[in-house]
Amino acid sequence: MASIHTRGLVKKYGSLTVLHGLDLEIPDHELVVLVGPSGCGKSTLLRVLAGLEAIDEGDLFIGEDRVNDIPAAKRDIAMVFQDYALYPHMTVRQNMAFALEMRGMARGEIKERVEKAAALLAIEPYLDRRPKALSGGQRQRVAMGRAIVRNPRVFLFDEPLSNLDARLRTQVRAEIKTLSQQLRTTMVFVTHDQVEAMTMADRIVVMKSGVIQQVGSPEDVYETPANLFVAGFIGSPSMNFFPASVENDGLKLADGRTVAVGDRVQAAATAHRGKPLILGVRPEHFRVAPDAAGALSVEITLVEPLGSDTLIHFKVGDAEAIARVEPDLRPKVGDVIALAPSPEKAHLFEEKSGALIC
Repeated sequence: MASIHTRGLVKKYGSLTVLHGLDLEIPDHELVVLVGPSGCGKSTLLRVLAGLEAIDEGDLFIGEDRVNDIPAAKRDIAMVFQDYALYPHMTVRQNMAFALEMRGMARGEIKERVEKAAALLAIEPYLDRRPKALSGGQRQRVAMGRAIVRNPRVFLFDEPLSNLDARLRTQVRAEIKTLSQQLRTTMVFVTHDQVEAMTMADRIVVMKSGVIQQVGSPEDVYETPANLFVAGFIGSPSMNFFPASVENDGLKLADGRTVAVGDRVQAAATAHRGKPLILGVRPEHFRVAPDAAGALSVEITLVEPLGSDTLIHFKVGDAEAIARVEPDLRPKVGDVIALAPSPEKAHLFEEKSGALIC
């Protein structure tokens, strides 16, 4: 078991810098999810942690050990890949035991570790099957079992759920979360799926273009995003953004209408008078309020019933927006309704820098 610490970590491919001086602390026993769009550097960072990519500048510590020049095989790290990477000619038992056999471990201890991991992952009935006889979810559990038997200091997961269907993704991510709580081992999980990040992580690391944008608990990242990128990336559907300027009784939107945002946001906006601003409102933070002063009267352009709630699409000027409403409302395309943002939940950003104001 070990913490992970990077200082000024830089990774380059020729003249292209992929990781820009990353400083990151991952405490022992924590499940950290690296999340961001394709090409943001999250998988490269994982490969650097694993020792599969060399470090160009900076330092990497695993526990108390500086491991910049320590090869992957000696870092005591187990990695679970997207494509499972199982040996097709071996049984599940043989796949799980192989790395231990290569270490020269005694047969009795190997048997004990394999059976313990198989019981933990509920794959005992499959120990004598080959991978081709298993479902995708079963293969992924075997890949995790092969990592668990090694009892590593750190587990690394490289988008391990991307090949699974929606039902299995939900099941296996719950299993990984449970494993992290049972094993108490440091885990770093890479995904582009922010739902996986929100449901699994003790802390989320949001990346963009090789730079860390924010590190925090799922609640912190969701409720207090550091900037426009994080606000738009975390959340499904994503936060709505409306260009705005200061008015005495609210914020003036691009289509000339004024929306009431409450004292907190209004005070922050007034302090930034004269600067282009962005009002951010998550879909669930609109309320249907036909009699509220400063509510927006909007025409519904699309309806998405989800059972437990309903998404309605509308436009404010050129800005496309989504609100989440109660299904009992039964909205229809073409209906005009009044929506008001919840003042305590609205956010304000600087348009130029993208930084959160409040």
